[in-house]
Amino acid sequence: MRPFVLGAATALMVFAGTAQQAWACRADQVEIRGDFGTVRFRIELADTPAERAQGLMFVRQMPQMSGMLFVYERPESVSFWMENTPIPLDMIFADATGTIQRVHAEAVPFDRTPIPGGDGIQYVLEINGGLAESFGITAGDVMRHSAMMQNIAAWPCGAP
Repeated sequence: MRPFVLGAATALMVFAGTAQQAWACRADQVEIRGDFGTVRFRIELADTPAERAQGLMFVRQMPQMSGMLFVYERPESVSFWMENTPIPLDMIFADATGTIQRVHAEAVPFDRTPIPGGDGIQYVLEINGGLAESFGITAGDVMRHSAMMQNIAAWPCGAP
């Protein structure tokens, strides 16, 4: 069994209307911005075929403001499932610009039913089930991370 290696949950929320400084992207964090404001998740990166295949399988618990970011070399059609994954997850599918195209809420533990993300997906963020809805994360919101190509990012690193 592979333990989830993130430390204590780190949560920083900046709500719309408050001052926000330019943020230097960090390899261990993803930031999402939408009508609700901004939310950050501490993440593990899955950017190789082996890491993406393993994903969060066998992880029994994950700190609340944590997740895993799956990074693909280029946009493609992706599909996930929950085989050997004992915790419910929200899956957030984003295109090459970091724009969220689809949110799949509350994926059922151990379910082998494919969960399609759609075409042209390059990034998938998995977080604890129910968090996307509780924050109001929806299609059209944007995420940023240092692995994203900054020259095409909808919300590049360093931009307010």
